[in-house]
Amino acid sequence: MADITFKITKELGVISETSKGWTRELNMVSWNDRDPKFDIRDWSPDHTRMSKGVSFTEEEMIKLCELFNERDEEDSFEE
Repeated sequence: MADITFKITKELGVISETSKGWTRELNMVSWNDRDPKFDIRDWSPDHTRMSKGVSFTEEEMIKLCELFNERDEEDSFEE
């Protein structure tokens, strides 16, 4: 299997943190020297290890935000 390379080009923010120090983050990440994409995944404290995650193009991220903002009240977890 070929090595996968990555470079976090911009750290956009931490979404949550575990008791072991891993953080779920939204970042811009370049995979295998390609153009950066929006990326959501868990990272070790030193950013050398990661979990599986999901990456979005700018167009996909815009659509995701639109879908989130257009959700109905019954789609909320709040009661």
